[in-house]
Amino acid sequence: MTYLLRVELPDVPGSLGRVASAIGEAGGDIGAIEIVERRDGFAVDDVLLDLAPGQMPDSVVSACGSLDGVSVMWISRYAAGGNLFLDLEAVEQLTTDPKAALDSLVDLLPLTFRADWGMRVRRTGDGVEHVHRTSAAPEAADGAADAWFPLERAERLEIPEGWERWTSTVVAGAPLGSPDDIVIFGRRGGPEVLESEIARLGHLAALAHSIATRD
Repeated sequence: MTYLLRVELPDVPGSLGRVASAIGEAGGDIGAIEIVERRDGFAVDDVLLDLAPGQMPDSVVSACGSLDGVSVMWISRYAAGGNLFLDLEAVEQLTTDPKAALDSLVDLLPLTFRADWGMRVRRTGDGVEHVHRTSAAPEAADGAADAWFPLERAERLEIPEGWERWTSTVVAGAPLGSPDDIVIFGRRGGPEVLESEIARLGHLAALAHSIATRD
């Protein structure tokens, strides 16, 4: 069974090795590691790992948490194909079909940001309309007009009124060439969206818009 672990650890030589050893001793088999962010002497890493059937992820959390300076931010089942999806791979897919780049970006958001869903919404004179969404995304954007628009830059977003089912979801969005046309991803139950992820989302949104509108 595949899990994605987000862990904060001291940004010093040997820290990642200690975490990897702890995961191995707890019965986890590491498939991939990606550095998500570096800040204030610490690194935040995403670790893709497999556990044997019946084995609980709590053992990995306890093993990592027992290390000095290491804290587990989040662990969850990961069913996105068993591999971390890097930003450069996302950009490569966007350039494959420039006319569909904006829809492709929405489809790639769950993989790229370890999120549950992605969608693109646009504010019009009649309210807010979905332009494109993944299957798990909310079907309605009620309340979003006041909560999200206009969006001038990538940032964390508040859950709109009327979204009672999604109150535990963390949401981030970025404009697609216009403050009234935005792309959004949501993660139910966390982890919180990091500053580095905000920057990445803004960069990918700008690239997708550039690719989609170039001659």
